[in-house]
Amino acid sequence: MGGPTVALEDGVTAGQSTAGGAGQRRPGLPLAVYVLALGTFLMLTSEFMVAGILPQIAGDLGVGVAQAGSLITVFAVGMVVGAPLMAMLTLRLSKQLTLVLALIVFVLGHVVVALGTAFTVLMAARFVSALATGAFWAVSAVVATRAAGPSSGARAVGVVGAGGALATVLGVPLGAFIAQLIGWRGTFWALAAAAAMAAVLVARLVPQDAPSQQAPSVRAELAGLRSGRLWLALAACATTCGGVLAAYSFIATILTDQAGVTVSQVPLVLTGFGIGSVIGTLLAGRFGDAHPGPITIITPAVTTVLLLGIGLLSGSPWLTSALVVLLGLFGLSANTVLIHLAVRFAGPAATLGSALSVSAFNAGTAVGTAVAGAALASPLGTGGPALVGTVIVALTLVPAIALAVAGRRLAGVKFDGGGVDPAIP
Repeated sequence: MGGPTVALEDGVTAGQSTAGGAGQRRPGLPLAVYVLALGTFLMLTSEFMVAGILPQIAGDLGVGVAQAGSLITVFAVGMVVGAPLMAMLTLRLSKQLTLVLALIVFVLGHVVVALGTAFTVLMAARFVSALATGAFWAVSAVVATRAAGPSSGARAVGVVGAGGALATVLGVPLGAFIAQLIGWRGTFWALAAAAAMAAVLVARLVPQDAPSQQAPSVRAELAGLRSGRLWLALAACATTCGGVLAAYSFIATILTDQAGVTVSQVPLVLTGFGIGSVIGTLLAGRFGDAHPGPITIITPAVTTVLLLGIGLLSGSPWLTSALVVLLGLFGLSANTVLIHLAVRFAGPAATLGSALSVSAFNAGTAVGTAVAGAALASPLGTGGPALVGTVIVALTLVPAIALAVAGRRLAGVKFDGGGVDPAIP
């Protein structure tokens, strides 16, 4: 668990005991971490809220609902491409400035959508907004880890991630409510205004980068990608998110057509999922510093069982609803721990490691939802998406166990600098 201290990017350290001394009370997280959580809340609200206002967008622009749905797809593609690309393009900028610029671009993208009348313009604006979102997510994980210190890094990333999870509980329903009051364009105006305020808070509260004697370089960043454990963490990112969202993307159909849940009760179940997701993310982040191995193994193991139950049950509304709420508690809770591990295993390429984890999550989501959609149209029917998710999440156990075994094998190995401390738990 211990080991010599090795400097990562911008003062992030590895190899230190992450559990803290026995009986010691960990200090509270700095306010900057909660400001970053606000940013992720706004950006994930933007990503998901479109699903709730698609009919209004389609009707106003004169396109079909399926075509309007490409506004969601293009955002996911922008996240996959944007996170690593923007991490490299902003390499020589300060982290604080990168976060502020990302929020400003996010604001401008939403203003264009709010004013736009051509569907192609909206598509372009959504793609640019996604690039900014990818940059913000990639840098925020590194900044949160640095601001919280080595003993609370996963906890800080967990709080930032909880801001994203909260978007499914509050942000998406609030966006739909605003759309009903003042039209779907009003939701984009509201997000633009909130993001502008967040940019001011980031500029005031996120600390400046620590002075560095060596300017960052693309070559050094790419060299940090040679860590085998980084790629194991990224594989776990892709499968855990891809499997859970393979089922969740079609959860309304599963609940109504397979389990017999009434349409009026579906929002309550989804709210339970969202609340469970927030709680699970916070708990995993809190214990992830001291116990990353158990968190990243137990979570997908339980999730596999939950998805299997959802896929096999039929005509059991209350039991299926309970499993969906538990899926929220466990399904995506380890994501922030995996992001934290990716940041640490990337060594001097911490920002790029964080960016690649964002890409992995979105790539897994794209593949998982595509396969689940095909399964829904197959003889598997409404049980197909959950069964597809079961298989994909079960695959997470392979890299998760490999990481735990590698960490145990390398624990205590003498390390004299360069790259990542092999004793990182």
